[in-house]
Amino acid sequence: MKETDQEIFAEDRENYLPVFNRYRIVLDHGDGAYVWDINGRKYLDFLGGIAVNVLGHHYGPLVHAVSEQAGKLIHCSNLYYTQPQADAAAQLVRLSGLGKAFFGNSGAEANEGAIKIARKYAHQIDPDKSQIITAWDSFHGRTIATLTATGQPHYHEGVGPLPAGFDYVHYNDAAELAAMMSDKTAAVMLETIQGEGGVYTPDPGYLQQVRALCDKYHALLIFDEIQAGIGRSGKFFAYEKYGGKPDIVTLAKGLAGGVPIGAFLTTDEVARAFRPGDHGTTFGGNPLACAAANVVLNTVPKPEFLQHVETVGAYFKGKLEALKDKYPSVLVDVRGTGLILGAELSNSEHGRDIVNACLDKGAIINCTAGKVLRFIPPLIVTKEQVDEVADILDTVLAEFA
Repeated sequence: MKETDQEIFAEDRENYLPVFNRYRIVLDHGDGAYVWDINGRKYLDFLGGIAVNVLGHHYGPLVHAVSEQAGKLIHCSNLYYTQPQADAAAQLVRLSGLGKAFFGNSGAEANEGAIKIARKYAHQIDPDKSQIITAWDSFHGRTIATLTATGQPHYHEGVGPLPAGFDYVHYNDAAELAAMMSDKTAAVMLETIQGEGGVYTPDPGYLQQVRALCDKYHALLIFDEIQAGIGRSGKFFAYEKYGGKPDIVTLAKGLAGGVPIGAFLTTDEVARAFRPGDHGTTFGGNPLACAAANVVLNTVPKPEFLQHVETVGAYFKGKLEALKDKYPSVLVDVRGTGLILGAELSNSEHGRDIVNACLDKGAIINCTAGKVLRFIPPLIVTKEQVDEVADILDTVLAEFA
C-alpha cells in the first residue's frame, strides 16, 4: 500500500489510462461538504463529485442503508424481484408522473436507453422516423451513441464512423428547431439545464415551445436531467421549474448519493415499445444501488429540503454577482439556478489557474466549457460555507484582475 501522494501519483501514471487531467491531491475521506486529503488537509467541496454527492459525504442514513444492504444482498440478477428496486421505481414514477422506470449504472446508459426506446417507439409509427435532434454544446455521455448525441464536435474526432440520424440546433432557439423538424423526427433530446456546456438555463417558454413542436410532429421529448435533476435546480426535476412535460426523462449522478446508478423514465405509452428481451442490464438496479437511491428519494423531494436549495442557491448567486461587479475584467457573466451555478471568465486561459489557486486555498471548484467556473456542491451546503468559498474566490480573482 502506498503511503505518500507522490507514490500514488507515480503508481497511477504507470497503471491507469491517462484520460483525466487530474489535480494533484489524493482524497481520503469526507464529512458533509468537506473532504480531506491523505495529508490531512481539509477542502470545501463545491464540485460534489460532479453533482453526485447531493447529501454530502458520510451522510449517516446513506451510510447505514448501504452497509445494511451490503450485509444482506449486494447483487442479484434482474430475473428476480427485490424490494429496494421496486421501491425506487415506484418513487420515481410517483415523483415524475410518468409510467415506468428502468435502472442502469450511469448517465450514459440512461441516455442510451432513452435513445433506444425512442427509436423503437418511432419505428412503430414509421420505419424511417429515426431523426434525433439535440443541442449544440450539449453533453449526453461518452458511449458512441451518446457522444454522437453530444453537440460538441471535439468529442467526435477520431472515433468515427458515428451512428447516423443525429442533428443539432442551438439551445433556446425554437425557430431553428422548428425548421429542423419533420415527420421523420423521432425525438428531441435536451438537457433542461446545460451543465458541461457552460451552465445555460432555458429561456422563459422555450421548453413549452419544444413540447408543442414535438406534439406537432409526433416526436418524443426527452429531457436529460442527469446533472440538473435530483433537486439541484431547487425542484426535484428541473423541468418542473421551466415547464414542458417530457415523454422520457433520464437521471443519474445524484440519484444514489454517490453509488453508481442511472435511470430513464417513460410514459406508459412509450414503455409499451419494449417487450421482454428488448433491453436489459446485469448490474443496473442492483439492491445496493437502489437501497442508496431510496435514501435520496426519501430526502431530496421534501419541500423543506428543496427550499434550502433554492435559498442557499440564490444567496450564492448573489455572492457571485457581487464578485462579477467587483472584478468586471475577470468575470463577465453569472448564470444558473439553485445549486447549479456558473461564472464565466473573460479569459479562457485563466480557468485552470483559478481552479488550482482555489484548491491551494482549500476550495474544490471546476472549470467547464473552457472558461466557466462551475459550482455544483452538495445540496446540504450552508450559507456559511458559501461565504467561505466566496471569500476564497475574492482573494483568487483579485490576483487575475
